[in-house]
Amino acid sequence: MVKKIKIYKDFKVLKKHQNAIILIGNFDGLHLGHQKLFKEAKKYKKKYSSKIGVVTFDPIPKMYFNKSITNYRLSNINQKRKYFSEYNIDFLINKKFDKKFSKISCHSFIKNILYKKLNADYIFVSNNFRFGNNREGDVHLLKKFQKKYNYKLINPKPLFKKNKIISSTLIRKLIENGNLKIANQLLSRNWSVEGIVERGRMLGRKIGFPTCNINIKNYVIPRVGVYAVDVYIEKNKKKFKGIANIGYRPTFNQKKLLLEVNLFNFSGNLYYKKLTINFTKFIRGEKKFKNIDVLKEQIKKDIKIAKR
Repeated sequence: MVKKIKIYKDFKVLKKHQNAIILIGNFDGLHLGHQKLFKEAKKYKKKYSSKIGVVTFDPIPKMYFNKSITNYRLSNINQKRKYFSEYNIDFLINKKFDKKFSKISCHSFIKNILYKKLNADYIFVSNNFRFGNNREGDVHLLKKFQKKYNYKLINPKPLFKKNKIISSTLIRKLIENGNLKIANQLLSRNWSVEGIVERGRMLGRKIGFPTCNINIKNYVIPRVGVYAVDVYIEKNKKKFKGIANIGYRPTFNQKKLLLEVNLFNFSGNLYYKKLTINFTKFIRGEKKFKNIDVLKEQIKKDIKIAKR
């Protein structure tokens, strides 16, 4: 059962949340590196009987500063909330990252937010954490002001995989390149997207393989092709196995990127329902087939692989 977390949209002076353990970051995907931070925070919570709060930002600052970056996220705020709950988080501040907030100086962030508003006892951040106008603040600055503003900075060493730091950036690249197996290992779960089923042209239904059309919005775009997936329907606890295609459907001369999902052993109307699609295995890349019959035969082979 997902723990109910109190969510705030701004920094508020709430006495019941002061003197807490605060973790700050985007935590996109909540991968193994992030999980190390959260596990350490849980130890402090147990030792000092403190509450744990998370400060994260929406949109991700990089997306705010570079509007050309659209498909970037590993997880949305709803997914992150679920992941946070696994680590016994008490409250979440999902701060809107806008022009006004981006102009706050690094010293003002420490003094007026961390100290005056949050009055945190412990602050957990990763090594590459940057903050304040022009990203002038870093871990060294947070350490410098520990005594003055009465907090203790906790900054665990990063985790490595084959001499590379485990990061959201690394996992995005793995997903984009079709290295789903390694990406899922670094996430410690199958990478997933949430989306609403939209009405499409019913091309899948016409060739005998009805699909749910999902708009992936701001999620990172995985390597185009066919994947084995697990699918969860909102408010339905049952898991359905399935097959997904993400791409441009070249056999039908389509131009728009689309995620299409075919659920095994399911019948019913899923229009406008929210689905969670877990990507379990990359099967093959996208290709243009000579005709519809050849495509249908390939889909049958793909389904056999996905079921296996």
